[in-house]
Amino acid sequence: MNLPQEVRYRAYTDWSTDEIAKINDNVKQSPWHASYHIEPKTGLLNDPNGFSFFNGKYTLFYQNWPFGAAHGLKEWVHTESDDLVHFHETGAELRPDTKHDSHGAYSGSAYEIDGKLFLFYTGNVRDENWVRDPLQIGAWMDKDYNITKCEDVLIHQPSDVTEHFRDPQIFNYKGQFYAIVGAQSLDKSGFVKLYKAVDNNVENWEEVGNLDFGGTGSEYMIECPNLVFVDEKPVLLYCPQGLDKSELNYDNIYPNTYKVCQAFDTANAKLVGASEIQNLDYGFEAYATQGFNAPDGRTLIVSWIGLPDVDYPTDKYDYQGAMSLVKELSIKDGKLYQYPVEAITSLRAESENFAAKAETNNTYELELQFPANQKSEILLFADGKGNGLSLTVDTKDGKIILDRSKAGVQYATEFGTTRECSIDPKETSANIFVDNSIIEIFINKGEKVFTSRVFPEEGQNGIQIKSGEPTGTYFELKY
Repeated sequence: MNLPQEVRYRAYTDWSTDEIAKINDNVKQSPWHASYHIEPKTGLLNDPNGFSFFNGKYTLFYQNWPFGAAHGLKEWVHTESDDLVHFHETGAELRPDTKHDSHGAYSGSAYEIDGKLFLFYTGNVRDENWVRDPLQIGAWMDKDYNITKCEDVLIHQPSDVTEHFRDPQIFNYKGQFYAIVGAQSLDKSGFVKLYKAVDNNVENWEEVGNLDFGGTGSEYMIECPNLVFVDEKPVLLYCPQGLDKSELNYDNIYPNTYKVCQAFDTANAKLVGASEIQNLDYGFEAYATQGFNAPDGRTLIVSWIGLPDVDYPTDKYDYQGAMSLVKELSIKDGKLYQYPVEAITSLRAESENFAAKAETNNTYELELQFPANQKSEILLFADGKGNGLSLTVDTKDGKIILDRSKAGVQYATEFGTTRECSIDPKETSANIFVDNSIIEIFINKGEKVFTSRVFPEEGQNGIQIKSGEPTGTYFELKY
């Protein structure tokens, strides 16, 4: 949604009660609200922020501009959960209300320290000529959700980066706090900076160096870098904007990617034995994935179901964006798997054998098996006219194809209407989560993942089997 700069950066206190009520009423008119995914109450939801464990619960903030479906004066909105499935807003918000975040509380991370949650984020600051000064700043949230900001800037813009320097991720490695920050070099290529907390004081950081992860720098900016550890192996999650497509085949405006590494050499700022760059998600919408190592040993991630610089059909209802399901990472046979946390099964209500259905509530899970040596196609969000989201699982040639060219309201078609990936040609499983305007598909329990939006029109709520003989179970999901 294109809104004037003076609207997008208008102070929160300048919005009248009547204007806010009008926005709220418009949001309620949308036919596409999700049931069991996090959405903004109003306005734009984009990056997941501060994903962590605090005070016995899981914390997840979402970045938000609450006055419309546009990128403006961002805040963080706090949610928490006992099970990583049912999240609720607490009322706590990290507002852009100081000189160090005057033009937005941009993305960042969080970590519980001594009974408080440390929030580490980018303060977006602009001068009178609209020149940006990106500041890495901090705040503390106590158990009563009171937020107190650190007085001093924690990391200033280094001399070897442009104004594109953001998204600090704090993590603890072998008892020492480190942070990585996404950056753009002066010659306009993307890289990542590594920092270390001096004496483990998270309000005092020193640069270790530029993180060597085997990147080529063909991207012009790296956003949202996250370093997590799976079976003690470092996994770097990142969004390389403008990545050369000779390096990785992708169709979305910007990819969400990862590398699995063998070791983390902290002294030399190096990820040893980095794999080739891989797509984290093969669907139409997944970005800004954030992860952390939970106290119970799980490695958890969550993504923004959306993309920068893309307009969505919900924009006219003054909101946009959603959070993915929370997924657990694992490594099997050298491959990175991601699959919803076990608690997602608590949403399962009535179940029946999988079959074509003329009508559903578009809030369900399919657990399917596709036979070997067969090309199967099912149609979701289907109507009686042949419209719907086509999923082809080809176990003969080893390919998954998702086609939304006939699925609901069309948008972002300049980036294509199909997405695909290769699989081993053998019997294949798929767990498919549908939530009104969201679909998340997990092939072989998370070996490959497709996350997408679909905005069905009236009557587009059926399931059709176009070819093949898939079998399995249909579960109604109730939040």
